[in-house]
Amino acid sequence: MTIWALALILAAAVFHATWNLINKRASGHATFTWLVAVLSALFYAPATIAIIEIFQIEITFTTIGMMVGSAVLHSAYFVLLNQGYRVGDLSLVYPLARGTGPLLSCVAAILFLGERPSVIALLGALLIIGAVVVLTGNLTKLFERADQKAVQLALITGVFIAAYTLWDKQAVSAFGVAPLVLDWGANVGRAFLLAPFAIRYSDETITEWCDHKYEAIAIAVLVPLSYILVLTAMTFTPVSYVAPAREISILIGTALGARLLAEADAPRRLAAAGAMVLGIVGLAVG
Repeated sequence: MTIWALALILAAAVFHATWNLINKRASGHATFTWLVAVLSALFYAPATIAIIEIFQIEITFTTIGMMVGSAVLHSAYFVLLNQGYRVGDLSLVYPLARGTGPLLSCVAAILFLGERPSVIALLGALLIIGAVVVLTGNLTKLFERADQKAVQLALITGVFIAAYTLWDKQAVSAFGVAPLVLDWGANVGRAFLLAPFAIRYSDETITEWCDHKYEAIAIAVLVPLSYILVLTAMTFTPVSYVAPAREISILIGTALGARLLAEADAPRRLAAAGAMVLGIVGLAVG
């Protein structure tokens, strides 16, 4: 991995952890996710149009198809993540979702993209699995825990993280879709997909805007910014390196939750998050 790719990913990690902290505080419904998607599409439209005009980017049916697929996967991811935050702590949901995502991305990259991480990378993957066990406390008693729903939502969210990571990697590297264009199209698609919820629960949509408009605006800026940096790194770096390395945000997010939100079990969660980061380093180095 080059220094340029690492710089992009580390910057993205800081932005990512920050918007998740804001998102946890808002604890929004699907209508909040819709607001964020609409705002993101509006904010990044000028830059996207400029990129398309300057570089004469052709929007083909393939490009649109990749945007639609990305929109579907990201919509499920955001709705599941927000629901997880509504029932669980940031320092539990965030590292679980972000930790299982790159692990699954790495496995899928090996199986379907022909990438071959080294023994060190595989040992890193095992370390992540161990960290997940520590983070959840005791997997054999998972269904007896009060936060079982949060854990389940976080793990399912991790599946969608892996899915959209692989999909978007193919979009920007194999099909040459510009990162900004792909992300903007995904935001537009997410706005359309979630519009029925916003209309059906219009009262809640208005309430979300009145109560959390500043959070929605901040997230609308940070979500695309953090992901565009990651997509840019993906254009010249294997997904089995990018997906794990970006998860340094796990440690940042867990620390934010423990420190700023005063969440319980901070020492154990921070230790597990630290182990995840070491595992992720193993994946990246390998």
